[in-house]
Amino acid sequence: EAHELVRLLKHYDLPAKVNLIPFNPWPGAPYECSTPERIKAFSHLNAFIALTGDAGDGPAVAVKDVIDVAGMVTTCGSKLLRPPATQDAVVVERIRRHGGVIVGKTNLQPWAFGVTSPNPHWGHVRNPADPERITGGSSGGSAAAVAARMCDWALGTDTGGSVRIPAALCGVIGVMPTHGLVDSTGV
Repeated sequence: EAHELVRLLKHYDLPAKVNLIPFNPWPGAPYECSTPERIKAFSHLNAFIALTGDAGDGPAVAVKDVIDVAGMVTTCGSKLLRPPATQDAVVVERIRRHGGVIVGKTNLQPWAFGVTSPNPHWGHVRNPADPERITGGSSGGSAAAVAARMCDWALGTDTGGSVRIPAALCGVIGVMPTHGLVDSTGV
């Protein structure tokens, strides 16, 4: 359940079988600062298309820009803009209800169509481990944001590897739930 994941992340009350290994692939990186400061410090990665300005004590969650966030335009990585969403996607509403803080909309390959995350409109998404390498796609911005610790976790979408490929290339974990397990209204 989403609320249990938020509780575990918020309080780091992880089961004993989970081993956390300190990991800092980029010595000197600004990990001791706030989420907005980390997002700004890593802006060269083009992980985000837009930021919410929301703040809170819960886990910082990024949302792929094919998922509606109330008051924000869902661009699908393109410049064919439409009016801002009038309500959150169901999954976003549930994250907020359980204490998650939505920090922004992540960059992607336009229309989520591809596995490398180049974006001629918002800038190519760069891999935090090596900005000359691809992040994979289409949820490359979500994977890059998590890998660079710009957020605690992120939402993506996956039909043919669009979460799993970027997660693998950026060195993070990507999970694709069983189809129908997560309500996709607003995605």
